[in-house]
Amino acid sequence: MFLIAPAMEAPLVAHLSEPIKPIKTWVGNASWYGPGFDGKKTADGELFDSESLTAAHPNLPFGSVVRVVNPRNGKYELVRINDRGPYQEGREIDVSYRVARKLGLIHAGVNQVRLELLEVPRKH
Repeated sequence: MFLIAPAMEAPLVAHLSEPIKPIKTWVGNASWYGPGFDGKKTADGELFDSESLTAAHPNLPFGSVVRVVNPRNGKYELVRINDRGPYQEGREIDVSYRVARKLGLIHAGVNQVRLELLEVPRKH
């Protein structure tokens, strides 16, 4: 169960006794984008912040929550989709600099990750 406060950059996760089961899981290549994009508008209209827990995906609905897992070290982070991209063939998701740093993805530039779709926003 997720509780999302409107002013928060990422969801607040309730502590559950069992892990959240993903709606969908797949493997893809991740890249990252960072400080050079700070302050520019993302596709959903918010201003990009390289220290936010956000990501770009070609077609997941804005507001979707994805767990991005680095299979090499087991580290993971929850991200909220707020932008479109990546625009390089063979890449599935662009994560913010903060997410890439936390997952250990900075130095390689492009890394294989496991993506777990946890939440899709409800249509009004």
